[in-house]
Amino acid sequence: MTTSSEADRLDPAAFDQLVARLDYPMFVVTVEAGGTQAGCLVGFATQASIDPARFLVCLSTANHTYAVARDAAHLAIHVLRADDVPTAHLFGELTGDDVDKFARCAWRKGPHGLPILDAAAAWFTGTVVDRHPFGDHVGFLVEPDAGEVRAGAHALLTFRNVTDLDAGHDA
Repeated sequence: MTTSSEADRLDPAAFDQLVARLDYPMFVVTVEAGGTQAGCLVGFATQASIDPARFLVCLSTANHTYAVARDAAHLAIHVLRADDVPTAHLFGELTGDDVDKFARCAWRKGPHGLPILDAAAAWFTGTVVDRHPFGDHVGFLVEPDAGEVRAGAHALLTFRNVTDLDAGHDA
């Protein structure tokens, strides 16, 4: 049996360098609960099951959107076009603690009363079926129920498009 030595352990700085090289897709999550709307830029998200369809999106517990979403039954998840950096900056750099982000962009009320961004290349809504704590983020497991893929949804926004972003909250 082989045992791990101290030399085999990953240095946290090395891990940070490794994940900084990954080019994850970026999403904007919007929510409405108790008459309050919120939304934020999210990099921790993925399809989690094919049958039944499930999507996992993680929200920072420091984020205003998390405070609204923890009581929400539904979320909307949006993908942006690669050139839609202004929307990414709006939802990633500003905080709903101080600013009404929805007053600064075009949107409409969608399924479940959720804000749907006009700028989105694609979006879907879903029911939150479970929540899981993951350190400084909480994962929301969502069962998709409605959505749209719009024309021109080919090149999507990724982490590399927003590396200069100054986050509204620390993680």
